[in-house]
Amino acid sequence: MNTAEQFAQALDQLPLVAILRGLRPEEAPAVGQALVDKGFALIEVPLNSPRPLESIAALAAQHPDHLIGAGTVLTSAQVRDVQAAGGRIIISPHFDPAVVHEAVRLGLACVPGVATPSEAFAALHAGAHALKLFPAEMITPSVLKAMRAVLPSGTALLPVGSITPDNMAAYLSAGAKGFGLGSALYKPGQSAQEVGAAAQRFVQALRG
Repeated sequence: MNTAEQFAQALDQLPLVAILRGLRPEEAPAVGQALVDKGFALIEVPLNSPRPLESIAALAAQHPDHLIGAGTVLTSAQVRDVQAAGGRIIISPHFDPAVVHEAVRLGLACVPGVATPSEAFAALHAGAHALKLFPAEMITPSVLKAMRAVLPSGTALLPVGSITPDNMAAYLSAGAKGFGLGSALYKPGQSAQEVGAAAQRFVQALRG
């Protein structure tokens, strides 16, 4: 099974991407284990975190059967750095065809950020495996539903931005496949136990 197939399978099983912005490498093992224990298979360390490649490497070594990767990936060089650290998912706040092409060339799963139908179609044409709807604060469930109506039926749409257990249902009803979870799941300095409790709330909301 290649990375793209594993990514699609993970989205079917638990379509929640943990965004660990601000994670420090020394925290990564405990926080990562807390998430995996709750069923998470998709973990992102944004590149504007402290020593992010070290955290990605630690998580990838600890959980080789899970998909660990990077967020806030802005350049092709960063794509290569993430792969070298063991990362297999490339997530961006925007759509840059060069970033998508490099990720696809290296066999990584790629999820660029889009906010309009034009960006969405362009990202899919470039080879994106899913689309990050960002910022979700400006992409309401009704907007997502309108985009869902014109995009290819199999497109995975993942709202990211101020997602909480309380607002997931409306997005799911509108056609969201899953979510990227930021500060409502993890804030710098939180204990692994706190992260695990937050993860459980999200899993319950998704499955409820």
